[in-house]
Amino acid sequence: METIEEEEMLGKVLLVDDEQDILVLLKYNLEKENFLVQTASNGRVAIEVAKDFMPDIIVLDVMMPEMDGIETCLELRQIPDLKNVLITFLTARGEDYSQIAGFDSGADGYITKPIKPRVLVSRLKALLRRKHGVVSSDEDNGGLKIDRDRYIVILEGEETNLPKKEFELLDLLMSKPGNIFTREVILDTVWGSDIVVGDRTIDVHIRKLREKIGDHYIKTVKGVGYKLAM
Repeated sequence: METIEEEEMLGKVLLVDDEQDILVLLKYNLEKENFLVQTASNGRVAIEVAKDFMPDIIVLDVMMPEMDGIETCLELRQIPDLKNVLITFLTARGEDYSQIAGFDSGADGYITKPIKPRVLVSRLKALLRRKHGVVSSDEDNGGLKIDRDRYIVILEGEETNLPKKEFELLDLLMSKPGNIFTREVILDTVWGSDIVVGDRTIDVHIRKLREKIGDHYIKTVKGVGYKLAM
């Protein structure tokens, strides 16, 4: 494999899985897309590699010996230099997604096995796009901004921390101000198609967002979905 030039590199990825054939397959395909990749076969090794490698994204298998993915994720989130690294779980079909989703371990996403390399590449590129930079809505909105690196909202100069799902919901709405996002699109983008959530989940998160940033930013389009007011 040729060395990837720094200016061509899309991002640094740490793959963590106890199945060597999966690591080889995913590493090969990610390197073809100009990701710089390192691997680890269990959670304990992953933590040590991550401290030195400083990845942009960690792809973490849930079910592993010695230290499972959730425990590994929790420990990674306690390391100051790694607190902003993106972490996505690899989960086998049939695992209890509701338990994984309900465990506040700090993961940024979930990908279902068996994983297609093209799907993984697409997901990782999307995560990196969402990570980089500060995005603001129209200035007429009163200067509402989001900082994706720190997961905070800046409203009229005041910084506010949001829970991860509320932040991701607002991030989606702010990606296209004035565009109507259906409930189906919101559920699939923010929660993922593999995780089952109740019909009221979106409504509850919208209500909480309105309480924190004001009622006038997020508009309900009856029978369709929600949009960010322009």
